[in-house]
Amino acid sequence: MPGEPIDGMLARLSPAQLAANPNAIQNLRDSLGFQKEPLLQGYITYLGQLAHGDFGISTSNFPSPVSEVIGRTLPYSIFLVGVAFFFAFAIGTFLGMLAAWRRGGVIDSVFTPLLIALGAFPAFFTALVAVYFMGLKWGWFPIQHAYNTDIEPGFSLTFFESVGRHAQLPMLVILGVFTGGWLLSMRNTMINTVNEDYVAMAHAKGLRDRRVMTMYAGRNAILPPLTGFASQFGAAVGGLVFIEFVFSYPGVGLTLQQAALGSDYPLTQALLLVFSVCVLVANFIMDVIYVFLDPRVRAN
Repeated sequence: MPGEPIDGMLARLSPAQLAANPNAIQNLRDSLGFQKEPLLQGYITYLGQLAHGDFGISTSNFPSPVSEVIGRTLPYSIFLVGVAFFFAFAIGTFLGMLAAWRRGGVIDSVFTPLLIALGAFPAFFTALVAVYFMGLKWGWFPIQHAYNTDIEPGFSLTFFESVGRHAQLPMLVILGVFTGGWLLSMRNTMINTVNEDYVAMAHAKGLRDRRVMTMYAGRNAILPPLTGFASQFGAAVGGLVFIEFVFSYPGVGLTLQQAALGSDYPLTQALLLVFSVCVLVANFIMDVIYVFLDPRVRAN
């Protein structure tokens, strides 16, 4: 991409300010640590700074450190994606279990194709449709920002209520985009599981249908979808950029979009690192849960 972080900072200065300080460019370079050094040496220096939690200075939020910008925006995204993606997984898995258990029923015939069709649309398109109908036309939900602008952020009930209210529509969009995939995955796995011998044995013992469905068939069928949770979580984090942009939601997705367009390299690199760490942590958590759900893994 053309340009560099300094260009965006200089564009915010007036000609009079630049004329009064002819060394402005060099001073900015020195203050941001943009010294000219060999590429390998610079990369080693960068890794050393990362080890100490130093991501540098954000050029688009100068003079705020990158860590401060991330600390200000990351909680909103964790709340938005964490809650919505968990419910998408839980609802999709439960509906998929019911759809396979009662094949040809209402859930299998109506909800399955409807949610799959909804999940086939790009996240930003679904978000735009939701904003137009549920926000602008019907006025059911707020359509921008994370809280009312007349409320001071802080640990107060009013602030948390406003945050929850503004997150409802983005969460509904995330549910609509990802629930269908979990439903289809669980349904296909469950169909194969209900034909296993241990499920027939559970029926022969006279156990209730609900117990057989959840504790025998469902508990084993959920293992493959659970394995793919972390990779799907990565897709959710990637789609968060477009969803937050549509809703002007001040999370890391919108911050990444603004940083990339503003050539804010330190902030962009740090946010991509945060996204990667989120996927790794999700993989680790899923591996731990997998051990508790599958006794064969514990035995090995």
